[in-house]
Amino acid sequence: MSHDEIFRIAVIAVTGVVMPIGLYHRIRSQATGEKLDRRQEGLFILATLRPIGLLLSVSVVAYVISPRSMAWSSLPLSVWLRWAGVVLALAGGGLLTWTFRSIGTNITDTVVTRKNHVLVTHGPYRWVRHPFYGSVALLVLGIAVTAANWFILLAGVVVLSLLVMRTRKEEENLVARFGDAYRGYMNSTGRFFPRRR
Repeated sequence: MSHDEIFRIAVIAVTGVVMPIGLYHRIRSQATGEKLDRRQEGLFILATLRPIGLLLSVSVVAYVISPRSMAWSSLPLSVWLRWAGVVLALAGGGLLTWTFRSIGTNITDTVVTRKNHVLVTHGPYRWVRHPFYGSVALLVLGIAVTAANWFILLAGVVVLSLLVMRTRKEEENLVARFGDAYRGYMNSTGRFFPRRR
């Protein structure tokens, strides 16, 4: 078995575990049937984030099904660097799973809070306000390096940049919802990285 085949199997294994977990939590959070106003994200984010996210997902699936279909964007990475990508993807997948379990049914795919939203400050939220974005960054970087594919990396960077851009509005909504409790939480935690004590 070639190194390329081993790395493809690694991407299949990581995505094959993480995607169903994410899907489970997304479906569970939709149980209320509550309509969320995605227009609060702003027209630019609304028009770009989901299409580019879909493009990222399609490129990973294309790599998994037929690596040759993504050969046009392959990178000549060393085997040890690709193994480092596997480690990053596993770390990102583990952190993402922990994040999903911690946030529970509060999760949304937009900046709007749910009617029964509660302020989550346990699990990875104890140290950072947006561990979802950090875990997705690790996961996408890990998959891109494991697959040795610059297009997957580029699409992931664009998606993460858009998520970071919309964080300002998300935090405005959380301050409006939770007031001083969220302001205090902001003062004690980092946005994307743990704050130095």
